[in-house]
Order: sequence, then structure tokens, then C-alpha cells
Amino acid sequence: MSDKKELQVAALENGTVIDHIPSDKLFTVVSLLDLPHMDTNITIGNNFESKKLGKKGIIKIADRFFSDEEVSRLSVVAPNVKLNIIRNYEVVEKKQVVMPDELKGIVKCNNPKCITNNEPMQTWFHVTDKEKGLLKCHYCEKEQQKDNIKLI
Repeated sequence: MSDKKELQVAALENGTVIDHIPSDKLFTVVSLLDLPHMDTNITIGNNFESKKLGKKGIIKIADRFFSDEEVSRLSVVAPNVKLNIIRNYEVVEKKQVVMPDELKGIVKCNNPKCITNNEPMQTWFHVTDKEKGLLKCHYCEKEQQKDNIKLI
């Protein structure tokens, strides 16, 4: 038996690696990014050892790079994940995903009387506390916890 360490997931020529996903959020991220409907190679791994998280998930997506809006959506369900942009088998860019100060058209207001639930208009939230995940609706000023939100 060899003492060699092995790669647990195949190398990616071009694309994006989403790393440090909390294991309990992995399949939410898969759904959020609409990965089941992509026709490129996708590798999904879960419950890998992580010093930071205990267990983590990882997603490798060939030939796919994400827009700022998609990254903002990702930050709502899995803040602090890392995006590695791969070109020619090399990491050319690393991005720490953090929740932006504002979220537009991503989260549904949980106030049934809010204008965004009664008129055809985009939702708009201010992130009032990134650590605790507190969001405040721009229109009705109702606060809600990141854990209790519904994505649009």
C-alpha cells in the first residue's frame, strides 16, 4: 500500500471550482445555480474533510464562469465560499464570496403587505448585518434573517 495522497476529484481544464461550501448547503447551491440543466461536465463532492467547516462540499463546473449576479445569489445561501477560476489547468483567479451590501431581485420579502408582493417590481434589500445575516427591505423596512428567506 502506498502513502501517496490522491486527488479526490479530477483536474479541470477551464471553468470554475466552488469550494468550502457547507455540506448542508451543497444541494441548495446546486439548485440555485441551475446545475441540473447544464450540459457541461460537473463534479459534485460532499462531506470532504475541512479544517474550517468540519465537512465541506465542492463543485467543479467545466467551461462555466459566473456573473456577479449569480455570485450574489450564491452569497445569500452560502456566504464565505471560495470561487477558483481555472484556465488551462491553472488557478488564474480566486474570489472570496461575500454578501454584498444590497440584494436586488434575489430575495422575496416575507411581509405579505410589501409592495413587492403586490406590484410587479423588483425586490431590494439592504444587508444590515452580514455576520448575523440580517436583511432589511428597502420598501417596507421589514427585517428578516438570512436563514428564513425565500429566493426568487
